[in-house]
Amino acid sequence: MDEVSAERMEEPPVAPRKASREARRLQLIEATIDTLATEGYSRTTLTNVAARAGLSHGLVIFHFQSKEGLLTETLLYLAEEYRQNWRRAVAAAGESPAAQLSALIGADFLPEICNPVRLSAWCAFWGEAQSRPIYQQKCGSNDLDYIHALEDICARLVETGGYAGDASRIARILRVTIEGVWLDLMIMNTPFDRQDGLKTVFTCAAAFFPAHFTEDGLAKPEG
Repeated sequence: MDEVSAERMEEPPVAPRKASREARRLQLIEATIDTLATEGYSRTTLTNVAARAGLSHGLVIFHFQSKEGLLTETLLYLAEEYRQNWRRAVAAAGESPAAQLSALIGADFLPEICNPVRLSAWCAFWGEAQSRPIYQQKCGSNDLDYIHALEDICARLVETGGYAGDASRIARILRVTIEGVWLDLMIMNTPFDRQDGLKTVFTCAAAFFPAHFTEDGLAKPEG
């Protein structure tokens, strides 16, 4: 018997009950996201989440104890999904600040992140006064990580590209442009789609970094 086979034999088997437990928890969180998108924050209940998931009310209580617990865990799930998405994009972009900025902007408009259901769920959290303390307490550090990363990228691009302007202010304008486009996309009958929203943000980037960006993203090098 080779070493690899021996190691595999020594690995403990995955506990079916534990795997099922995690799958049920994720199923309920996804059902909560769907419910928030259609019902809003205040009208989301344990009962309609359970019905949407096709599971029992008691199972929701077992996993989350209360509506507040369910909504808090759903918010944390969305926040972590968002954080991993932009960090993965920036890490894959290499060392170029222009490429990193393009990746960071593009990450906010990937279909798995920027879709009607998830945008509406985010809107439900943002729009309810009672959700703000939860958001600030649970997600504030993630927001700061994003802001600092965006400011650092803009600062390096200003320096290496020989641009004028305050990097932190440029980063702020880019961030509020992204948030504004997201809010527009949440509204029914908005006159543009996700791809046009992405072009809108790249147009903003091109206003500050014209040698590096166009409305279509990174400018092609000459020659």
